[in-house]
Amino acid sequence: MKKIFGLLLILVTLVAGAAVADAQQAAKVSRIGFVSSSGDPRAPGPLVEAFRQRLRDLGYIEGKNILVEYRHAEGKLDRIPGLVAELVRMKVDALVVSSVPAIRAARRETKTIPVVMVISVDPVATGIVDSLARPGGNITGIASLARDLREKGLDVLRGMVPEISRIGVLWNADGRASAVAFKEYQAATRAKKIKLQSLEVRGSTPDLEGAFKAAVKERAGALITVSNPVLARYPKRIAELAIKNRLPSMSERSEYVEAGGLMDYSADYAENFRHVAAYVDKILKGTKPADLPVEKQNKFELVINLKTAKQIGLTIPPEVLMRADKVIK
Repeated sequence: MKKIFGLLLILVTLVAGAAVADAQQAAKVSRIGFVSSSGDPRAPGPLVEAFRQRLRDLGYIEGKNILVEYRHAEGKLDRIPGLVAELVRMKVDALVVSSVPAIRAARRETKTIPVVMVISVDPVATGIVDSLARPGGNITGIASLARDLREKGLDVLRGMVPEISRIGVLWNADGRASAVAFKEYQAATRAKKIKLQSLEVRGSTPDLEGAFKAAVKERAGALITVSNPVLARYPKRIAELAIKNRLPSMSERSEYVEAGGLMDYSADYAENFRHVAAYVDKILKGTKPADLPVEKQNKFELVINLKTAKQIGLTIPPEVLMRADKVIK
């Protein structure tokens, strides 16, 4: 009898232990690290919200069945490696990064934590992944290659200002991706026989006024702002200076037009971050990053601000307006 009782006790203990283990497994909350290179904790912005909304659509509730550790560099590129390292030390289940400095920092810091990126330069040419179809390693994500975007954007700008012969390009000389962007604009304008003026700035508090003075002095007929974590923090100021100097302007971020810029021609970044959330979901469900192809996004959006056009005395040709995905009046 004692022997039977002992066996029953062991069986009950095993069942109870399995139940506890199942409960612990069910209660496990995944933790995601998210590095925003230009974001501000007080105003995370539409890209973070797009990511969060897609997570909600997929059944995740922050604080309940998922935790997202947000880190905001606020445009200070020198802070990015430390933020990435901090999240790696926390042993997050996946890491989301969206600038070249953050991607490179993640690549240095970990070979095991899955990394989901949004990148605007070729990740194969820059050595970040082996190939788009088979990235290998622990990094995958979305590639919005901006080379095509820049050539098409120049065509739109020229259609808006047909007589243009000289364009100033505002870019952050501290950013590697910005240097690539400037070279791409150089190649595109050379083919179109347009003179290009480099309006390079540096640091987390760029001399925007000085850049615009240089553009006016050299009689630039229009201005292009290259997307960058630092310059992304100053859309309103850039727009104000362009209006003040009556310069038709184009940016690679939609926030610029919302802040008063004339035109934006860019990738659909909100859609990219919704895709990133879907990648995170697949990884949390067991798919390895090496088995998730890097998705190439070629969807570009044209947004025009008619109010700004009126302020600088510019009439937008009807054929350009017809191409716009959104018009702000």
